Amino acid sequence: MNDVGAGVLGLFGGTFDPLHVAHLRLAIEAREALGLAGVCFIPAGNPALRDAPQCGAAHRLAMVERALAAAPGFSVDDAEVLDASGRQSYTVETLERQRRLHGPQRPLVLLLGADAFARLEAWHRWRELFDLAHIAVATRPGHEVRVGPGSLCVPGTPLRGQVTALDREFAARRGEAADLANAPAGRIIPFAITALEISASAIRRRLAQGLGVRYLVPDAVLDYIDSHQLYRTPHGH
Repeated sequence: MNDVGAGVLGLFGGTFDPLHVAHLRLAIEAREALGLAGVCFIPAGNPALRDAPQCGAAHRLAMVERALAAAPGFSVDDAEVLDASGRQSYTVETLERQRRLHGPQRPLVLLLGADAFARLEAWHRWRELFDLAHIAVATRPGHEVRVGPGSLCVPGTPLRGQVTALDREFAARRGEAADLANAPAGRIIPFAITALEISASAIRRRLAQGLGVRYLVPDAVLDYIDSHQLYRTPHGH
């Protein structure tokens, strides 16, 4: 792992299957909006709450490393990809490992999209996440994650009709970017990012159909995909 020094560190996990420009924009805008010293990308080895990645872990790691090679302030944690045990990756364990790496006092911020945050109660040991890191929730401009009457409101999502545990956590922990440096963990910070309708699944479909994806992924990622003929068949290997 390449550290980025002291200060508030953003942690951005994902399958990155493949990494695309919306991932990079989220990291860039999180760094700007939240005053982060840097962002560490953490490719998942074997994610627990989604289908298995189409592309192998080593390829996904290589694409992330190439995309970030010339990006100051970004680093890559390869521990989960290099874990040969095959065990599932859980965010709470990722954060526990990051705490061991960075010590108990450094502010860590888990970067999530609004949709992922809305499903947080389904995550393994989700309440412990707040003891390990802050959570920053990326939203579309003009929208925000907010507590409504009986629901955590994500734009476009109907009210669920009852106050959930996540609603209560959000109401109690909501803060501002300036709060992040004052504690190592525990706050929930919404921040707006540029809305980019780009998804890894759509990119994979285009590649499988023989269509172009230039400017949807960094050039270094596209070069890697082309040189290894990734995603060109239904199995992407």
